[in-house]
Amino acid sequence: MDWYLAVLKNYAGFGGRARRKEYWMFALVNFAIYVVLAIVGNLLDTSLLTALYGLAVLVPSLAVTVRRLHDTGRPGWWLLIGLIPLIGAIVLIVFAATEGQSEANSYGPNPKLSPAVA
Repeated sequence: MDWYLAVLKNYAGFGGRARRKEYWMFALVNFAIYVVLAIVGNLLDTSLLTALYGLAVLVPSLAVTVRRLHDTGRPGWWLLIGLIPLIGAIVLIVFAATEGQSEANSYGPNPKLSPAVA
């Protein structure tokens, strides 16, 4: 949960780098919250809860994805490859799962060597 809250605290921080753990823990908690809200929304016969939540985490999701791309040495513009149906999503998943550069790059120092988030 600390990783999820750390991403929300860095709400619109598109600069720097994000570790794989930060990205995937945010994605996991985000998915779990979305599923719970979808179930509650179905019980209440409304999709307003999931729509509001999706809108609330849109910018933090984009920001952590851009920072994750930065960790692999790619510019944030690679996020636009996700607009290509199916192939774009697969490429982004591969990029997000790839280990980051071990040395400092043009986006900052290695986040693994920085102090822990929590």
